[in-house]
Amino acid sequence: MSGSIYAHFHPDEHPFIDRLLERLQRISDTYSSFWTDFLDPRQQLIAQNLVNREAGLQVRFDGGHEQAERKRAWIAPVEWHAEEEFAPVVLLHLFSLDERLSGLKHGDYLGALLGLGIKREKVGDLYIFDDGCHLLLTPEMADFVELHLRQVGRARLQVERLPLQQLRYHETSFQEFYITVASLRLDGVLSDVCKMSRAKAAAPIKAGRCRVNWRVEESPSTLLREGDTVSLQGWGRFRLLEVQGVTKKGNVRVKIGKFA
Repeated sequence: MSGSIYAHFHPDEHPFIDRLLERLQRISDTYSSFWTDFLDPRQQLIAQNLVNREAGLQVRFDGGHEQAERKRAWIAPVEWHAEEEFAPVVLLHLFSLDERLSGLKHGDYLGALLGLGIKREKVGDLYIFDDGCHLLLTPEMADFVELHLRQVGRARLQVERLPLQQLRYHETSFQEFYITVASLRLDGVLSDVCKMSRAKAAAPIKAGRCRVNWRVEESPSTLLREGDTVSLQGWGRFRLLEVQGVTKKGNVRVKIGKFA
């Protein structure tokens, strides 16, 4: 891949691009297929773009169900029948027989998984319910999680494997609220949403700890648009749901949805 192509991607994305290019070359050389680990929407876009540049290859995405956010990519020669391929994804049900789990959140379950040494790319979507969690992950991790995951927070867990047809999933839910900001600059919106000063909001942005639509964004002055998803490492994610208009004082009233 030429340097001019790399210029379109953030440096943090270069290692992912390098690994994928190496895999694409191997698939072409050996006339074989390959399933990636789980990719976020930004990585899916990169994978689609790279495969489109390679004559003779195709890609399809599957995360265990049609509405999944995190998906695995199947890459193969164009002559292969994509509709016959289903992503190797396992569904685990995390539950407790004697404790209430309604207070646990997405970050609690994900933190427990990562605390076992599991890499994020091995984990797909998680769906949290008052009585537990449905977890999608790669098959090689399923046995490990069944054997080792026994607790989330202070709650003791049991783990069972279910057919994918029994997946309970829900549309993305938000904690919605309104704020008034001086402008749609990233640092300004982030400071109001996270209740910190603009200077404190700018620091993690410049350090590469903030993503807009799953892409690293290091410029505090970047202007957000309606529909943008913003994530801050160690804090969580929110979406700018609606720009309602300008107030009499020249500020902007927006509707925010914090991922539950």
